Parts: sequence; structure tokens; C-alpha cells
Amino acid sequence: MIMNIEESTTTISIPNKLLNFIAKAISYLFHPLFIPTYFFIYLMQYFSFEFAGITEWQLKLRLFGVFWLTAFFPAFAVFLLWRLKFSNSMYLRTQKERIVPYIITMFFYWWMRYLSMNFSDQPAVLKFFFTGIFMATVVGLIANNNFKISMHAMGVGGIAAAIVLTSFYYQVANGVPVSIALFITGLVCTGRLVTVSHTPKEIYSGLLAGIVCQLIAYYAVM
Repeated sequence: MIMNIEESTTTISIPNKLLNFIAKAISYLFHPLFIPTYFFIYLMQYFSFEFAGITEWQLKLRLFGVFWLTAFFPAFAVFLLWRLKFSNSMYLRTQKERIVPYIITMFFYWWMRYLSMNFSDQPAVLKFFFTGIFMATVVGLIANNNFKISMHAMGVGGIAAAIVLTSFYYQVANGVPVSIALFITGLVCTGRLVTVSHTPKEIYSGLLAGIVCQLIAYYAVM
């Protein structure tokens, strides 16, 4: 009887561990800091005509620049905060630990918005996209005073909305990218619930913030 109980416990725990591992891997792969880079890659693949006049090497440098300013520097800042004992970990599990990273990320998103608004040799849709994620970061910082709104949900909700709006702007039917974006949004949000990183309220509010900010930015900028 004891053997059966132990075998049953093992059978149940292995799928749970595997599910948690997959959920965490998805969360890392689609971390909010990677969202601007993914959107830029999407534009490179589907709207390459917007980059006419620049060489392939220059395009790669621009992609690297987006990653450097929107992912590497904010992540490095979080690492420094952790090493200097301003936060208990790099995972920013509490609302207090998220305040400074929000402000740092806001600065870099504002700078990318400024560049997109003042340089014409890049896709016009970057204007509303960077405006939208900057606004979402501001909303996230304000909401963080009351509850731990999901950054992941804001990120995937924002890029899903941006891909749909980009299709409207260029008047093209990009069914495959839109479907993939919606599927990934569902995966990421489900993963955050599986790992008990957020409550449903925190997930849904993050999704709403990401989507609404992109909609407002689109109609205000474009």
C-alpha cells in the first residue's frame, strides 16, 4: 500500500515539475524586455520595404541597438540593483523591488520613442509602438502602488495589439503573425498563472494596460 502511494505521488509530481519548467521557460523566452526586439524582427521580416536604402549590415546594427537599449541596459540595471543589495533577487517578486526598474525602463523607452519620432529612415509604426510601451510602463508604475500588475501580460498584450494595428496601418492581412502573437499571449499568461507568479486580476489588468496603451498611442500618433 505504501509502495502504491509513493508511486502515485511520483507520477503526479513529475508532470507538475515539467509543467512548471515549461511555464518558466516560456516566461524567460518572452520576457517583457525582449518584446521591442521581437517587434523589430517582425517588421524586418514582413515589412522589409520600410528599410529600403540601408545595407543589411546597417539593419543588423539597428536591431542590435534596439536590443541594447531596451533589453540589455534595463536588465543590467536590475542586476546592479541586486548586487548592491537594493533588491533581494533579480526576479523582482515584490512591488517595492519593481519601482526603480520601472523608472529605468521608462527612460529607455522614452528615448526610443524620441528616436522613432525624429528619424524618418525607419518604419513609421515604431512611433506608436514605442509610445505605447512607454505609456504602458507609466501605467505599470502607477498600478504598482496598489498591486503587482503583470509585466509579462503588459508585454505580450502590447505586442499582440501592435501587430494587429500594424496590419491595419499597412492594409495587409497578416493572419499568421496575428495568430502566433495571440497564441503566445495565451501561453505566457497561462504560464504566469501556472507558476503562481500572479493572480488573475494582475494578469488581466496587465493585458488590458498593454492593449489599451497601444490603441491610444496608435490613434494619437498615427
